[in-house]
Amino acid sequence: MNKYKSPISGHLDIFVVQNKDEFEGNIKCWNDILIHGDPEALRSLANMLLKLADLDQETIPDLPIGARKHYHLQPKFDLSNSSEQVIIGRLDAKGTGAFYDRYIPTED
Repeated sequence: MNKYKSPISGHLDIFVVQNKDEFEGNIKCWNDILIHGDPEALRSLANMLLKLADLDQETIPDLPIGARKHYHLQPKFDLSNSSEQVIIGRLDAKGTGAFYDRYIPTED
């Protein structure tokens, strides 16, 4: 069996911070996703994103129509032990170009 080779080199930490603020009795809650890395890790993440962006999903025979190519980044293997699991993927589906239902575009 081959040893797993991560696409991420260097040191990369990705985690969620939950925030809460109160103003005049109104409480607002939100999450921030923090991505921190050394230069080597940030470059390897950028290369992964470019590879995913440039990928022609139509040429992947084992990717079903309607599926989206994605990569899993796992703590302890690809990310720091203090990271959360991360899935990076295409928004557009193979064969249809459709986005998934939960997607809400930005307002112009």
